[in-house]
Amino acid sequence: MKQKRTHYEIFWEILTFCKKPKTFTSIINRCNLNSKIGQKHIEFLKKKQYLVETEDNGMTLLTSTEQAKEYLALFTKTYRELFDNSPEFKL
Repeated sequence: MKQKRTHYEIFWEILTFCKKPKTFTSIINRCNLNSKIGQKHIEFLKKKQYLVETEDNGMTLLTSTEQAKEYLALFTKTYRELFDNSPEFKL
């Protein structure tokens, strides 16, 4: 049985997925979140300046920032130390 993901794992999944611009709906679907919880996570990441919103042809897109790279690297390193493997999230 798979354990429940932590907030940190969800942040990692969102930021990893958003290396290229993504819509809110695609993030929610791909990261397996409901919209209420997903919105809270995305707002937190935007407040920390790890995600940025852009407009493209009337669509709002979210993209990971340069600042997010440090979090991604630290999380991946810590995860590997704890579990002897990389976090899993197939893009």
